[in-house]
Amino acid sequence: MPHLHQLRVYYEDTDMAGIVYYANYLKFIERGRSEWVREIGVDQNALKEQHGLVFAVRRVEADYLSPGRMDDILIVETRLSEIGGARFVMDQKVLCDSRVLFTARVTVAVMNLEGRPQRLPADIRALMTSAEKD
Repeated sequence: MPHLHQLRVYYEDTDMAGIVYYANYLKFIERGRSEWVREIGVDQNALKEQHGLVFAVRRVEADYLSPGRMDDILIVETRLSEIGGARFVMDQKVLCDSRVLFTARVTVAVMNLEGRPQRLPADIRALMTSAEKD
């Protein structure tokens, strides 16, 4: 079941044409992933402090399909697509009403504080896997 995060488009999110500036979709989907991680019970601050691990975006494949505009209410839909030893992949969409404005496939790496790949801890893997079954 996908995680849904709602947000509003503000003036600061738009370009001179009055549409959502393309880079802001990356911010919107980051919020969606952060809220998904928080909702499933992963505290990223504790992950860093207790385990010395962080999540870092490694790759983004994005498609811009339709413009969002100021005052639109957007829904960021996030779902886990794949999970590997030291990475996971999220499929995300940004919608306005029923229109899909933006889609992305985001590969997230698990790294230590020195920037080296690390295995995803078993308890966090279990939380992620369980969340997708609900």
